[in-house]
Amino acid sequence: MVSSRRTAALAVLCLTALMIVLDSTIVAVALPAIQADLGFSDAALSWVVNGYLIGFGVVLLPAGRLGDLVGARSVLLAGLLIFTVASLGCGLAPAAGWLVAGRLVQGVGGGLASAVIFGLIVRLYPEARGQARALGVYSFTQAGGAALGFVAGGLVTEAAGWPWIFLVNVPIGAIALVAGVRVVPREAGAGVRTGQSVLRSRRLWAALAATVLIFGTGMGFQYVNALYLQRVLGLDPVTTGLAFLPTPIVIGVVSLVVAPRVTARFGLRTVLTAGLALMAGGLLLLFRMPADATYAIDVLPPLVVMGLGVGVVIPAIIMQVMRGVATADTGFVSGLANTAQQAGGAAGVAILALVAARVTESQGALRDGYSAAFLVAGAFVIGALVLTLLGRRPVASEEVNVTLTR
Repeated sequence: MVSSRRTAALAVLCLTALMIVLDSTIVAVALPAIQADLGFSDAALSWVVNGYLIGFGVVLLPAGRLGDLVGARSVLLAGLLIFTVASLGCGLAPAAGWLVAGRLVQGVGGGLASAVIFGLIVRLYPEARGQARALGVYSFTQAGGAALGFVAGGLVTEAAGWPWIFLVNVPIGAIALVAGVRVVPREAGAGVRTGQSVLRSRRLWAALAATVLIFGTGMGFQYVNALYLQRVLGLDPVTTGLAFLPTPIVIGVVSLVVAPRVTARFGLRTVLTAGLALMAGGLLLLFRMPADATYAIDVLPPLVVMGLGVGVVIPAIIMQVMRGVATADTGFVSGLANTAQQAGGAAGVAILALVAARVTESQGALRDGYSAAFLVAGAFVIGALVLTLLGRRPVASEEVNVTLTR
């Protein structure tokens, strides 16, 4: 009974995460239709995305700590409610300003819910094997949602109109909210705590820094590779989207099926090391692509290798961040982990795009610019590996935390 209830709770958390990650990608495809219908200027259109990101990013850290103080379940349900109502408002927005305001509120709801998901998964599955499996399911949801968003955005916009990319969240959010009230366990807040002990953890900061580099690599790689496929290989946008599918498919399968088993058998650090080595190998293959590269021979194999690496690294690095954290601090650390992901993704895109542009400008060849960006992404991965190894020995306070949580 307990097992079935926590499985149902995990399903609610993954459904919530799926809805949020879908929203972050499905909107991109609908932007031209939104601009034509609501009269956005080119400059103002970016606020359809930025408004959401600002609301999301601002609340991540305080929401995680709030989850420790008043209960992660309460924060999750509040975030779900806000996100669902704001989605309805976005779908019904009569003007550009209304849509931007709705996106800001939607981001707040998404940030509240996202900030406590890792902490809730760790509390639901405190044992290593179950936790690896649960985080594998979560990673599968994220990878599948990111891939589905690009395809679904075009289909929904074309078939029903852009408002439905937001309105579709309303029934999904309502289902997740009702189910969450029923199956997500209620826990008492921890009261007033500073979280200062956990902030003194060298292992935690090393894992968070590695998280920044890993997600910076992942998001930056997607951005640069999308441009490479279109500008160098000459693929159209639809074909580019299809060309990306092997990576999230491999990530999803590996994180769901392979990652829990290899983590249980070989240990967290070994899996992290092997996964990061695969990611670095995939990026090296992309860096060394010939001038007359073809997708099937030169691009597809590195994408598969990257998917294999990312599929085991993402669950492993989340476990590394959350490992040994006292129950009263799980929400706070979950917020830190989400913030590291968001910051890493944004920084990775900015840095790799800048590298590609500067090298292209100096060398006069697009291919050289993208190759340089892939090489820098590989350096990010090596940096993450070094940080993982540096943070291997827990300090005294961490040993106390591990003892308390056993």
